[in-house]
Amino acid sequence: MKTDLCIRARGVERRFGSLHVLRGVDLDVHIGEMVGLYGPSGSGKTTLINLIGALDRPNAGRIEVLGQDIAALSDRRRVQKRRREIGFIFQSATLLPTYSAAENIDLALRLTRLGFFERRRRVRAALAAMGLSAWADHMPEELSGGQRQRVTIARALAMQPRLILADEPTSGIDSATSKRVLALFRGVAAAEDTTFVIVSHDPMVLKFVDTVYDLEDGKVIERAAPLPEPSFITAEG
Repeated sequence: MKTDLCIRARGVERRFGSLHVLRGVDLDVHIGEMVGLYGPSGSGKTTLINLIGALDRPNAGRIEVLGQDIAALSDRRRVQKRRREIGFIFQSATLLPTYSAAENIDLALRLTRLGFFERRRRVRAALAAMGLSAWADHMPEELSGGQRQRVTIARALAMQPRLILADEPTSGIDSATSKRVLALFRGVAAAEDTTFVIVSHDPMVLKFVDTVYDLEDGKVIERAAPLPEPSFITAEG
């Protein structure tokens, strides 16, 4: 188990008018750890990762990401942190319709001011990892829903962030490809100490993550590891 924390949340609350979505969330996620976050629709899973990803601010509490209290950062510093250290995979593929698959990834990399050759290397590597090399020049409308989702995943991986927040990353993807994507996440986490927080309803995610949390009544509860199946010894005679 890693000893350094990527995410440390204490007493996090988020309200939308009279709706109290998060009610004192405490959460520790270590560097290089893969975490699964489960809960029914409307339980606040997406709200929580938006807070962790500096897309929103809590009404109360503190969230530290890689040692920084992100709620205390200025808007400019929050944008910089998202660009440099946090990758996002949204449930709906957010691709620009007038850009090809490769161009959508390259555009995100330009924000980090990488050179042309490094950007090209990363784009090709990310598309290859997702099995999309042959579709690099295709426009989003020419891709299936699953292929568009894989481009979104490739874009996040190409950024090589220290933290990836994934909201239903396997949605719309067949089971074989889902296994490939999750195994890739597992490999990236191990090789590069990338931290993954995966919001999902997909039971397959359970096979790949280190820790599983359930969001219930506005709080995060660690799910106990399942007990091993009993082995029965029979005696003859």
